[in-house]
This record gives sequence, C-alpha cells and structure tokens, in this order.
Amino acid sequence: MFSVMLYLSVLFVAGVFWIARQFVQQTRQGQLTVLFRIRKDLEDLLRQRSDLVKQKDLMSRKADQLFTLYDMTKEIVRKSNEQEAFEVFRTALKANVRFQDCRLVHAEGDRRKQMMSPTEYLIFPIRGHHHVLGYIGIKGLEDDEKDKFVILAQQFALALQRVKLHQEVEQSAITDSLTGAHTRRYLMERLEEEIARSKARQMALSLLMVDVDYFKSFNDKYGHLVGDQILRSISLLIQENTREIDYIGRYGGEEFCVVLPDTDSEGGLFVAERIRKSIEESDIHAYDTRLKVTVSIGIASIPKDTDNALELIDKADWALYRSKKRGRNCITSFGAYSKEPQQP
Repeated sequence: MFSVMLYLSVLFVAGVFWIARQFVQQTRQGQLTVLFRIRKDLEDLLRQRSDLVKQKDLMSRKADQLFTLYDMTKEIVRKSNEQEAFEVFRTALKANVRFQDCRLVHAEGDRRKQMMSPTEYLIFPIRGHHHVLGYIGIKGLEDDEKDKFVILAQQFALALQRVKLHQEVEQSAITDSLTGAHTRRYLMERLEEEIARSKARQMALSLLMVDVDYFKSFNDKYGHLVGDQILRSISLLIQENTREIDYIGRYGGEEFCVVLPDTDSEGGLFVAERIRKSIEESDIHAYDTRLKVTVSIGIASIPKDTDNALELIDKADWALYRSKKRGRNCITSFGAYSKEPQQP
C-alpha cells in the first residue's frame, strides 16, 4: 500500500512538473514571438527613419538647387548683356560644381572650334527658340557633377533668352526700323545728356541736320520702295563717316540729325563735308536702279551758338534752310549769314 502511494505521489509530482514545464515553454515561446514582433517593428521603424532621412536630404538638396536656380535667374535677368549674365552663371557654378575652366562663346561663325578643344571641354549648346544662341565650354568636369552642370546650364539658357529678348525690345524702341538710325525720341534724350556733359566739362558740341535733296522727286519718279532704299543707304553712309561716340538719328521723313560730342563748329564742318562728299560720290543701288543723290547740311554748335537743346536744333535747321536756298548739296554753319535768305 505504501509503495502504491509512493508511486502515485511520484506520478503526481512528475505530472505537475511536466505541466509546469509545458507552461513555461509556452510562456517563453509567446515571449519570444512578442520579442520577435517588437524587433521586426523596430527594424521597420529604423528603416522608415533611414528612408525619411534620405528623403529629407534629397529634398534639402533639391531645395538648395532650386534656391540656387532662383537666385541665379533673378540676377541674370537684371543684366543688360550676355557676358554679365554669364558671370552670374559662372559664380553659381563655382558654388555648386567642381571644374577647371568655363567659357561662353557666341554662335557667330565657328569660333567655338577655335577656342575650345572637344577633347578637353564639354561643349553645351545654348539653344533659343529657332537657333543656337551660343555655347558654354567647361573643362575638368567630373562625371558625377554633369547632372548639376546641365541643370544650371539649361536654366542659364532660359535666362539668356530673356536677356536677349529684352535687348531686342530695347533696341527696337530706340532704333528706326527703316534706316537703322536712332529714333527721334532717343536722339533727343541723348542730346540733352550730351549737352549737360559738355557744359560740365566745358567742351564744345555740334549738331548736323542732314536733308536728302529732291527726295520727293525720287519718290514720285521711282516709287516709295526706291525712296526707302535711298534713306537706308544715306543712313549707312552717315554712319560710315562718323565716330562710334557720335549719335545718328532719323529726325523725320528724309531728314537726319547727327550729334557730335566734343566737336566745335570747325570740327563739325569737317565731318559735314566728309558726309556730303561721300554721299555725292556714291552710287545708290535701289533694286535695279542706280542713282546719284546729294544732301544739304546745316550746323549749329554749343557754346558758340546756344546752350539749349531746342535752340540748337532750331538753329541747325535754320542753317539747313540756308543750304537749301543756296542751291543744295552744300553746308551752312549757323551765324555765317546774318540775314534771312532772299526768295529767288
């Protein structure tokens, strides 16, 4: 009986131990499952955090790139010519890209082949709406920097188009579309500025009024297209016989005005005679017609004749009127005649 009781006790203890062991194993397995899930969730969170950091860095780089492009474009469109705009681009390029040399070459001719070797320079064309505006040549650009360069170069190309468009609009506003000379309005502005400068420096200034002789007769005989060609040719001849610092404008109809800074009345007479003689000796080619044309010229000077822009124009015009009355194809300086011309 005692043996049976001992056997049963041992079985009971073994059973309790087995049950306890099973419970412990199940509890441990559950804990391991929970820990595995927690570990997986933690790894997912760390991966998400890493992705967010990468996205933040990417967005930060893109934001920096956009700010660079914005600042560069804002500065470029303020510039009045291509070279100044390119200097802004090159400064932005230095701040973002590693390179040895960068140049801007205009599209005329084949100068890019003469200035830059394709083996040393990466040549990037700057394209406008209908033609190539020029080329950017960059030397020593690393492969991993090419994308940045292309983005900046493309933005520069867009900004350069705006600069050129602004130049074209500005040029059309100050240039007579028929003759290529300055407009009357622009000429008057420049005349006022040059008179103020002449007074400040105590320098002389002369004004020529140039009128095409018998222009109405040419129009009536050959037509307005020939008349237009005569005006274009006269404008070109005047420009060829004046300096870069002089201003040539179409004052109205067949009349041109020439502002000669730092030129006294004697110098004005010399320039006027050179213009008159050049036109007299030239053949004007107008389509299938070859013509001989002459001009009459009047001269007034500052400070000899006046110190006022309107009076200067009026006195040069009076001198031109004298040249017409004297038989045309001649030059008259204001003050050379004290009386009004007599009617023939």
